[in-house]
Amino acid sequence: MDSTVSTIPNRTERVLIVVDVQNGVVFDAWNRDAVVSNIAEVVSAARAHSTPIVWVQHNEPEMPIGHEYWQLVPELNRLESEPLVHKQFRSSFDETTLETELAKLNASELVIVGAQTNNCIRSTIYSALERGYDVTLVEDAHTTSDEEWDNGPISAEFVVAEQNRTLLNYELPGRSCHLVKADQVFTA
Repeated sequence: MDSTVSTIPNRTERVLIVVDVQNGVVFDAWNRDAVVSNIAEVVSAARAHSTPIVWVQHNEPEMPIGHEYWQLVPELNRLESEPLVHKQFRSSFDETTLETELAKLNASELVIVGAQTNNCIRSTIYSALERGYDVTLVEDAHTTSDEEWDNGPISAEFVVAEQNRTLLNYELPGRSCHLVKADQVFTA
């Protein structure tokens, strides 16, 4: 992977952000098992490469902290030493401790995996880019659920493909977004 060119001065580290891979979020997600397996692969590779991991968990009245729906899926295991950020909005940055955690970790590049593509993943990516971070989206390690709109269904598979295509080589002054597959995050 190319070296980062983020606009955040004096920061040089890559950090993995795992967003909302919770029972109540991915129970009906498109390609759930394969995506969760890819996320687990990226988490394992991050640990093997001593890349810090920050976990983000959404909470709301239907999914309060501690509830079964709020829990991470059983296939993933957060280590006690890995920061946990609680959020209530789509962006992992708004009214959370994420920026504080990233500053402690000297982060300039964020590798993002998780759910839901069209909500929390998209909002977190754009919030990160607007704050000056370089972003790597793991193209086969994010998912969402099918939705029914007034004018018809929107497939989750389409939403994931559209997000990947939209962010392919997306740039802002001094920072960019890259796509990479799960098995190439730490080899590219």
